Amino acid sequence: MAETTSDDLQARIAQLEAENARLRETADLGIAGGGPPAASARRPGRGRGRAAAAIVLVLLGLLLAPVAVVSAWARLQLVDTDRFVATFAPLAEDPAVQAYLADEVTVAIDEKVDIDGLTKDVFDGLTSLDLPPRAVQALGLLEGPAAQGLHALLDRVVTQVVQSDAFAEVWAQALRVSHTQLIAALQGDPNAALAIGDDGTISVQLGPVIEAVKAKLAENGVAFASAIPVIEKSIVIAQTDSLTLIQTVYTLAVAAGTWVPLIALALLVAGVLVARRRSRALTWTAAGFALSMLLMLAGVGTAKLYFVGTLSPSIMPSGAAEAIYDDVLELMFSTIVALFVLSLSIAIIAWLSGTTRPALAVRGLADAGFGAVRHSAASRGVTTGAFGVWLDRWRVGVYAAIAVVASAVLWFSRPLQTSTVLWTVVLALLAVVLVQLLRRPAAEATPAEVAAAEGADVDAGSLDGPGPVGAEAVPVDAAPVEAVADEAARPAK
Repeated sequence: MAETTSDDLQARIAQLEAENARLRETADLGIAGGGPPAASARRPGRGRGRAAAAIVLVLLGLLLAPVAVVSAWARLQLVDTDRFVATFAPLAEDPAVQAYLADEVTVAIDEKVDIDGLTKDVFDGLTSLDLPPRAVQALGLLEGPAAQGLHALLDRVVTQVVQSDAFAEVWAQALRVSHTQLIAALQGDPNAALAIGDDGTISVQLGPVIEAVKAKLAENGVAFASAIPVIEKSIVIAQTDSLTLIQTVYTLAVAAGTWVPLIALALLVAGVLVARRRSRALTWTAAGFALSMLLMLAGVGTAKLYFVGTLSPSIMPSGAAEAIYDDVLELMFSTIVALFVLSLSIAIIAWLSGTTRPALAVRGLADAGFGAVRHSAASRGVTTGAFGVWLDRWRVGVYAAIAVVASAVLWFSRPLQTSTVLWTVVLALLAVVLVQLLRRPAAEATPAEVAAAEGADVDAGSLDGPGPVGAEAVPVDAAPVEAVADEAARPAK
């Protein structure tokens, strides 16, 4: 009887592994196609029904996607006072908004304090002191400049207050009070200090700002500062024609912001799961979602023109309107960009995981590259041994775990930012690359490493249940590989 050499055993192992790979590919193709080819051929009507259902579900999900983004943003702004303050507080540092606020505060003080009248009273009192004619004439010439000087002083002090660091705190506090009272008014609280007018106006209080200006004037020794009364003035930041409409929209926005995103996501996931070719369905679904986000970005730009045109110049200058729009929609804009990047990444990954010729070619090229790296390391005595064989057999489960962890990170990241998406995708891809480098296919492993990996699978199965996914579908590799390993372990006769 001819002696079995190590090269013969390696060749037989490689042959068995090649057969296993062919059987696994056949099984995967059958699963991706929605079942065995024979079953699909026997029931073509069912396949068409699943395809139609998948298309309907995905289309509904894509149509709801923009609504979900807007409703979630609206709910966050309406319900979360901290988020509302974080959105509008940066406006206090915008030069255009500062100029607008300074003008409004100055006008409010001028309406309540007659600076020209106070100046005239002072000079009239001086002229009544029986002064010489020249002095009386000089006082008459000084009255106008004195009034103008007081107006200029008021403008300068108001501008200094609005541009100061302390104003940012005053502005944030005014926003917090206004938002809290606005929510109370929307919820029908009779004790709310801020009520929405019958004309539908929503305003931000300027009272705290005017009090800060009054204190600053007093510090500068301006006597008429004490004459400034408590002024309850507000500036309009939004307006609608119906109070009932505002309250209805608030109620709907809170409910929609909670449920519409979940419904849209459920429809998209269901559409992919129902599809006969899930990899292709996931690719097209993610690509469609990315397209919808691009359309939303275009819509945000168009809406800015309408917003600025509506408020300017009748309510506020165009620069202030643009600054308000940009700050208000900054969170929505960043969320849309993040969702676009995420959906585009999913589309690319799903396409690479598909069975099209280009995808298979790319994967084959990548496998060849990783195999060359592993072979180069093995030739230098660097291998992952039995662990690499075990990792190769369980790689599908490891990939699934990576996907679950990445999905959890994105799901719990609120608000979703583009940087978070990019880092999550990059780290997940690095984890996949690490698995590819560490795994050791049985064709590259020694019989002892294969046997050790099988022993680990047996021990894990006795404690945790069945072995890796696909073991029952491809039973051909277990007994032959063990027989070859046993033969290699026996001493040659």
